[in-house]
Amino acid sequence: MKVDVLNMQGEKVDSADLPAVIFEAPIKQDLMHQALVRQMANARAGTHKTKSRGEVRGGGRKPWRQKGTGRARHGSRRSPIWVGGGKVHTPRPRDYSVKMPRKMRRAALRSALSVKAADKSIVLLDMLQVEAPKTKYMAETLRKLVGESSALVLVAKDDENLEKSIRNLPTAKTLPAEYLNVRDLLGYDRVIMPLDALDVIQSYLGA
Repeated sequence: MKVDVLNMQGEKVDSADLPAVIFEAPIKQDLMHQALVRQMANARAGTHKTKSRGEVRGGGRKPWRQKGTGRARHGSRRSPIWVGGGKVHTPRPRDYSVKMPRKMRRAALRSALSVKAADKSIVLLDMLQVEAPKTKYMAETLRKLVGESSALVLVAKDDENLEKSIRNLPTAKTLPAEYLNVRDLLGYDRVIMPLDALDVIQSYLGA
């Protein structure tokens, strides 16, 4: 698949072939869904917790004697039926992580990239860099490249100036190409991909 290569002003400077094995792969929606569910599950901390009757403070002394008071018998004020008592059947810490073979994860990425390529939502750049953090400048650059669409900006390596220039823009996000994932790919309208970021993606998805 041949795609135009643009500069930061949105002007065509060259053209390049997107590897068919990555950008023209079979589109498997069920696999992409599985990868998305896994990613969202793995993002959950699982630290939610309430205290049971054995963990609530107090309750060492029997509230009143067993017999002779005319009231119901109780052994502890920390019983779940008392105000301030422990909780029953409430959330406990757990691990929500889901496993998925690497071959399946990469196949899901190829499917997602193929969807973007088929929709002509991939913008190839010859290079992308800024000499100083300038949010206004990057906002204008992204407007020239993708208009009002939201954009996922891939980078080959960490670029602090570029990240600072984009992080305050509500419709754009920077992401290292080696951390490409289905959730971000499907969550943005367009994918801005410098040629060096394309090389990184091809290094682990092209095999």
